[in-house]
Parts: sequence; C-alpha cells; structure tokens
Amino acid sequence: MKKTLQLIGLIIVVALAVTVWDGFYILKEGQQAIITQFGAPVGDPVTEAGLKLKMPFIQDIRLFEKKILIWDGEPNQIPTNDKTFIYLDTTARWRITDALRFLEAVGSESRARSLLDDILDGTLRDLVNKNNLIEIIRSSDWSEEYMMTSTNQSRDMFTPPKLGRDGISELVLESASKVTPQYGIELINIMFKRVNYIDSVREKVYDRMISERKRIAAEKRSMGEGRKAEILGRVDKELKEITSSAKREAVELRGAADAEATKIYAQSYSGNPEFYAFMKSLESYRHIITNNTSLVLSSDSDLFKYLENLQVQ
Repeated sequence: MKKTLQLIGLIIVVALAVTVWDGFYILKEGQQAIITQFGAPVGDPVTEAGLKLKMPFIQDIRLFEKKILIWDGEPNQIPTNDKTFIYLDTTARWRITDALRFLEAVGSESRARSLLDDILDGTLRDLVNKNNLIEIIRSSDWSEEYMMTSTNQSRDMFTPPKLGRDGISELVLESASKVTPQYGIELINIMFKRVNYIDSVREKVYDRMISERKRIAAEKRSMGEGRKAEILGRVDKELKEITSSAKREAVELRGAADAEATKIYAQSYSGNPEFYAFMKSLESYRHIITNNTSLVLSSDSDLFKYLENLQVQ
C-alpha cells in the first residue's frame, strides 16, 4: 500500500513537473500566439501578454509578431508609360492583424514577405507602366515649391505632375490593401526608397539637365547684362546732367565776374580816364617790350605817345 501511494505521489509530481515545463508559456509584449492541437488551430488567437497555460505535449504554440514589420522589395527595372526604364526600390510597413487567418493562409513571416513581393511588385509595376516618368520622380507638391523658385520662362519648360510619387504610393497601397486582408495582413504604407535611371537613360538625362542649367545661366547672364546696361546708362545720364549743370554754373560765374570786372574798369575809367589809359599802356609795355624787343612805330601811334613824352622829360 505504501509503495502504491509513493508511486501515485511520484506520478503526480511528474505530472506537475511536466505541466510546469510544457504546460505554461510566457507571451511577451508585442507578440500574439495561436494554440495548435495535433497541428490544427484551437481557439482564438492569444494577444494579451503574460503567463499562459496550454495542454502539455498535446498542444503547441505558434508565435507571431503584433508590432509593425518592414518589407523591403528588390530593386526592379520597370518601364514607364513614356517608355523610360527606371530602377525602383520600394519599402512597406505591415503587420499581422488576424493571426489565425495568417497561420492558415500564410504560415510564417518569411512566406508572408514572399507573398508581399508578388502582390506589391505586381501592383507597383502595373501602376508605373500606366504613368509617365514625371509622376514617379516628382512629388505631388512639386509644382508649388518649384514655381516659388523659378522664373516665368523656366516654368513653361515643365509640366506639374498630376499624381506625383506620393500619389502613386497611395494608389499602390489602396490596390494592394484590397488583397492582403484575406491573408490576415494589414498594409500600413508604401514608400519609394530610391528612383534611378538605367545607365542608357542616365547620360541623356544628365545632358538634358546640363543643357537646361546652361540655358538658365545664359538667361541670368543676359538679364544681368541688361541690368548693367541700364545702370550704366543711368549713371552716364546723371554724369552728363551734373557736368552740364557745372559748366552752366561756371559760365554764369565767369559772366558775373567779367561783368563785375567791366563795371570796376568802367568806374575807374570814368573817374580818371587819363590815368586809366596810362595804366593800360604800361601793362601793354610790360607784355610787348622785353630785353630783346625792337619796335618800329609811327610818330602818331598811341603806343608811342607815352614813350615820346617820357623821352622829352
């Protein structure tokens, strides 16, 4: 009897140990679990973190992430509607919203990424094929930003995009989101990480960009030359106006000075005409007669008059 009780006690201890070892599991924050029995799902998904219980050995758990996951697609060469080949590198954020459906339809995260490759790559390729290159390389707010920094002439060279890169992303998300719920997956967003030209197109694009930059530079230089000519013309006009005004003022001053001198001469002459005539004659002698001067004068010359009187004295 004692051995029987010991055996029963041992069985109970072993059962408890087995229950503790394989019957309890800890569900971490950010995870969700599906309990399977002989490979078949049992019950609803377990989404609350904490210590959980299951039937040991008979039941297993499949853990899945509740947090947002990242999908990175392989860069693909895709032609646009205007027959330009580009490389597109895209990424998306997704999460498992229905773990039970996800387990039944997909099974694992690696399989889910392969599934997203097919869904997103196909949707993306279809939308890129239907849109021109401008819709892929420019954002929807490009028009407003570019118009604020461009001249009127250069604006006419470009056509604003109808959708833009972010608009294409929204269309891809909208289209793909109609498919993913059947797999227990929710797409949160899709973004273009990198858009690049293939080598054969890149050189042509660079040449076109260089040509456009040169055209804008020539336009700026032409505007600068025009502005320069305008400024120089205004400076030359102002210089001529200042010079003319200065010359006019100088003539007026000289005229006033000559008038004043004439007035003084007239007053002096009227006061003592004989003395004035004598002083003017002396000034003339100073300019005419030098050390080597020889004069031949007639006897009735006005210049000789004072010399004759001087000799008589």
